[in-house]
Amino acid sequence: MSQSRFTPETTRLDDAARAGWLYYVAGNTQDEIARKLGVSRQSAQRLVSLAVSEKLIKVRLDHPIARCMDLSEALDARFGLKVVEVVPTDPTAPELLTGIAIAAAAELERLLKAPEERIIALGTGRALRACVEQLPRMDCPQHRIVSRLGNMMSDGSATPYNAVIRMAERVGARHYPYPLPVVARDEEELRVMHGQEPVRHTMALCARADFTLVGVGQVGPLAPLCVDGFMNAQQMQDMMAQGAAGEITSWVYDGEGRVMPGEFNARVASAPLIVGGEAPVVGLAAGPVKAGAILAALRGGLINGLITDEATAERLLEA
Repeated sequence: MSQSRFTPETTRLDDAARAGWLYYVAGNTQDEIARKLGVSRQSAQRLVSLAVSEKLIKVRLDHPIARCMDLSEALDARFGLKVVEVVPTDPTAPELLTGIAIAAAAELERLLKAPEERIIALGTGRALRACVEQLPRMDCPQHRIVSRLGNMMSDGSATPYNAVIRMAERVGARHYPYPLPVVARDEEELRVMHGQEPVRHTMALCARADFTLVGVGQVGPLAPLCVDGFMNAQQMQDMMAQGAAGEITSWVYDGEGRVMPGEFNARVASAPLIVGGEAPVVGLAAGPVKAGAILAALRGGLINGLITDEATAERLLEA
């Protein structure tokens, strides 16, 4: 007589598989599973747990956020990021900032809820301003918010999209605007400005920041540096011919993420970029025109964190 393959163990696994299917696929409650299998509710619960522990169940999350989580994990594996968040892309508006702004605001909010003092350093730009607009009203006098770059145009007017003052208004933290123009007229003027005590203090805070959030700018005639009047079209063309790939807080860097020598960077008044630090320096950027600049910044370690969207993440991984 041949031996039956239906041992008590296989029968129990069969019951576990049925219970798992009823729970995870059919959406039955544990009471419904107990009734259908003719067992107690406690037995039904144990069978569902057995289905999971024996790996009879493989869960597939059918939601756009699942793809984003996969991309986040892949970016982390590729670049070793301290912070990474990927949000869904709106196919009708691939450069829409709302999604990444909300994700960055959530990251800042978690940081601001800490009872101990945190120093948060910010760049400027459209993405940063959009992020600050998503922050809830809070009362955080224990924290300090500092700007990494000047808040004045060459004519003395305020720069657009300054994030530090607006954020301080929303969360009640002490704030330190960078009391300089974005770009000095020449190296001698820059040396004098950097010698001022408030500037030295602000730069020291930037170096000690527990968390830094910056925008990532592309190069080209529509780059923020050109649009906001800090560089003319010919200067941009010359820097692109020399290999410029992007800019962060007005520092222009090449395809390997190296800050480029030359006349323009010699006049940039921003706090020096930090490479290889322990604290998160998170880039906030999305859109097809930004991908090359983001990739170069990641390669050079100018940022060690990234908040972006699905389409941009895919471009970075393909590259």
